[in-house]
Amino acid sequence: MWLPLTITVWVLHSLLGVLDGIFGSVLSASQAVLPEAARASLELLRFPGLGVVVMICALLLTGVFATNMFGQWWLRQGNRLLNRIPIVKSVYNSVKQVSDTLFSSSGQAFREAVLVQYPRPGAWTIAFVTGRPSGEVAQHLGQGHISVYVPTTPNPTSGFFLMLPRADVVPLRIGVDEALKYVISMGVVGPADLARRVPSGEPSSRPSLP
Repeated sequence: MWLPLTITVWVLHSLLGVLDGIFGSVLSASQAVLPEAARASLELLRFPGLGVVVMICALLLTGVFATNMFGQWWLRQGNRLLNRIPIVKSVYNSVKQVSDTLFSSSGQAFREAVLVQYPRPGAWTIAFVTGRPSGEVAQHLGQGHISVYVPTTPNPTSGFFLMLPRADVVPLRIGVDEALKYVISMGVVGPADLARRVPSGEPSSRPSLP
């Protein structure tokens, strides 16, 4: 009980500190433009958690602004401006492509959990399908390969990118959320028993391990 509660409080406290730090940086920058607002800015910094409220309001206002034609026009102008800055455009375009792929409702990234043999034959781990090889890579590998992401544990934000034959992976019927919980908990929190989800008399379509 105490360990997950402590970790949860620590994560929330760290997130609160990061948001308050961003809010403080914005206020410091505003003081350079409006020196007369320095005293009011210092008073705002005394309220803990105000950065979270401001960040949530900013996200909501940005979403409302981006949903109309006027906001779309400004977004296009901003993209054009960023694409003209030599170093910024490389970082921005890379991050934008990754975010559009991962968080797009029509994308296929992280939509399927599979079992792969890694880091050696006979050792199995959970991976997530991210797509298919393309371009010159696909020409060398041929047809039937998929791209997978193998997360590390207990931190799934880092991992390894592999391209494997589709026949060498075992698809799982569990969802991505359940698979991530299994990885983060290092196997302690197992996925729900699929046998209880399959009606009696209906064969399970889960393939067996080779």
